[in-house]
Amino acid sequence: MPDNRLIPLKPNKHVEDVLVTGILDGTFPIGSAFPNERTLSAQLGVTRPTLRETLQRLANEGWVTIQHGKSTIVNDYWKTGGLILLSTLARYGKNLPDGFIAHLLEIRLVLLPPAAHSAAQRQPEAILSHLGQIDGLADDPETYTDYDWDLQTLFARNSGNPVYLLILNDFASVFHMIAKHYFAYENSRNASLRFYHELADAVFRQSNDIDQIVRNAIIESMQIWETVKE
Repeated sequence: MPDNRLIPLKPNKHVEDVLVTGILDGTFPIGSAFPNERTLSAQLGVTRPTLRETLQRLANEGWVTIQHGKSTIVNDYWKTGGLILLSTLARYGKNLPDGFIAHLLEIRLVLLPPAAHSAAQRQPEAILSHLGQIDGLADDPETYTDYDWDLQTLFARNSGNPVYLLILNDFASVFHMIAKHYFAYENSRNASLRFYHELADAVFRQSNDIDQIVRNAIIESMQIWETVKE
């Protein structure tokens, strides 16, 4: 099997990688202009059509504004981007802007509790089947990361609202990066294990407090994250 780390990026992915990383690390600050097309394509070692195609896609996502006959300008992507931009942004875990993870956890706090509540009402057997695995979980970060992600996608998939899963899928890579660090700590794993047990009991009893249980667990995880994130 080939080592993917040794496989060079395709030209358009190479352009995206250099430009998006440059925007995120400040090489190309918000409001600045890229070099002209001829210069930039030469610097990146790609053809001008490849550069042009990638710039158009980045413009469609909200990263930049293309001005015909003028330089391409770096946007304030928080103001001009959308879910597609977030999907791209989530792939650049090592260069995420300050506060991104905290903002992401806040969005999780808004989206996940109602999805969990709806899923538990619609498909309690599926949720209980997954939660039935908790006593056999290996006590390591990778196992907890995979298990927790599967639980979240189970909520989204069974919520009755497919948009939940579309949004969640955009953040798979950044979640796994964060979670493996988070679950490296025993207190994080213990907090989640308590949550899983509490949730299993609530789903079994068909409690109306499932959204609150999930909300409380996310708030606790955000508090723990603040102590372990460095």
